[in-house]
Amino acid sequence: MSDYIQEQGATVTRDSRREERKIIFASSLGTVFEWYDFFLYGALAAVISKQFFAGVNDTTAFIFALMAFAAGFLVRPFGALVFGRLGDMIGRKYTFLVTIVLMGLSTFAVGLLPTYASIGIAAPIILVVLRMLQGLALGGEYGGAATYVAEHAPPGKRGFHTGFIQSTATLGLLLSLTVVLASRYISGDQFETWGWRLPFLLSIFLLAISTWIRMSMHESPAFVKMKAQGKVSKSPIRESFTSWPNLKVVLTALFSINAGQAVTFYTAQFYVLFFMTQMLKMDPAQANTLLIISVVIGAPFFVFFGWLSDRIGRKPILMVGLLLATVCYFPMFKALSHYANPQIDAASRQAPIVVSADPQGCTFQFDPVGKARFDSPCDKVKTFLVKQGLPYSSVDATGSGVSVSIGDKTISGFDEAAMRSAIDAAGYPAKADPAHVNQVMVVVLIVAMILIATMTYGPLAAVMVELFPTRIRYTSMSLPYHIGNGWFGGFLPTVSFALVVYTGDIFYGLWYPVLITGVSLVVGIFCLKETKDVDIDKV
Repeated sequence: MSDYIQEQGATVTRDSRREERKIIFASSLGTVFEWYDFFLYGALAAVISKQFFAGVNDTTAFIFALMAFAAGFLVRPFGALVFGRLGDMIGRKYTFLVTIVLMGLSTFAVGLLPTYASIGIAAPIILVVLRMLQGLALGGEYGGAATYVAEHAPPGKRGFHTGFIQSTATLGLLLSLTVVLASRYISGDQFETWGWRLPFLLSIFLLAISTWIRMSMHESPAFVKMKAQGKVSKSPIRESFTSWPNLKVVLTALFSINAGQAVTFYTAQFYVLFFMTQMLKMDPAQANTLLIISVVIGAPFFVFFGWLSDRIGRKPILMVGLLLATVCYFPMFKALSHYANPQIDAASRQAPIVVSADPQGCTFQFDPVGKARFDSPCDKVKTFLVKQGLPYSSVDATGSGVSVSIGDKTISGFDEAAMRSAIDAAGYPAKADPAHVNQVMVVVLIVAMILIATMTYGPLAAVMVELFPTRIRYTSMSLPYHIGNGWFGGFLPTVSFALVVYTGDIFYGLWYPVLITGVSLVVGIFCLKETKDVDIDKV
């Protein structure tokens, strides 16, 4: 009899573990595909700037492309409210089934969208609308997936189980970069003409797979129990944000961990790519390949730090990650510059470029409508340097004309031929030489940035689920997460690149993530409580 009981117990355990694996796999796979859809735009920002923002100068076109990228993040908090409310009222399963359909169709439509050359200003307008639909969908996705997995996880394993959800963003990025590289190979020199559409069109197949998987899933047991008890919230938005005790937790979650975590993630996996291709002039294929290798190495650590947080607590890991980001970003990116483009690094040290001019004669190189004329000598000089991707510093020379110092040579006024000659003589390369890129060190540095991101992101889902009660969990956790990731993180590439353009200092954009991680670290130390042992079944 005892043997029979033991055998039955072992069978139940195996079935339980099989069900746990199925829940994690189904939730994670669908979310990977959704992040793939969302990240495609970031991986193709440079191409999209040429296809949809061709009516303005190159610098403005790229900033506009980044702004359209950021538009998807802008609406994510609104998606969090809409779908969070539905998730708390009608259930987790059906809500994130809707979100993935919306995301997949919006992405597929980008692949069919005519370019600026075909339909003019309507092209970027429709593109931004599609990006906003993607943002709305993603606003409802993460909270649903994290809540669903955490509410199925056994006690003591929430960090480990939700760590797989945390890794989906990186795996989605990896998938998008891989498909982009494959599309470049398939279309060859026609990639910027039509090949860029392939990754977007492929999403229709991923949508079909994801929808089928999610339709086979069951509702969260915590939600089913709450619904059976008749305790489902009738107004989750009001309960979440008009009750001070809960609102205080929402604000703490936003400013202590979500804002800081967001910028660590986007610095490590987006801004670093922009930095290598736009500022260091690396070959895009080489930069993407090195980022893919780094992501493959770093991705398992999302799960590792989720698991570790089950052992030692969530807060210590989160705070160490924020501290490392605050302290290490500047030296990391300076080292990346040295190893990714040693020629431009050496030239900028030996023959720095300094623009001396009266500030009244200089304007910010940003043309929103493509009509501004940068006619002053200072404007022309800075436009030229920005287009060449050359780092420079500015000196206030009030009352004087513009002059450019390149090493020991000084050029008065705007003389493009003289500047080109001096730049060539100083050893500034037009592009990074792939043969001179120290690929091993570049991968090491990117992996180090990804590890920082995994420390702040790996335990995050568990913390967010544990901070809020079941009846308003989907809504309460989704809004601070998507304000953090959608606004603080999503605007990072746009703001940082604009700061670089404004100052000429390729490292100046790093002040944005460093200040945010510093503030999050301070708020987290004093305001965030440890959550790993809380009972998440409380209504």
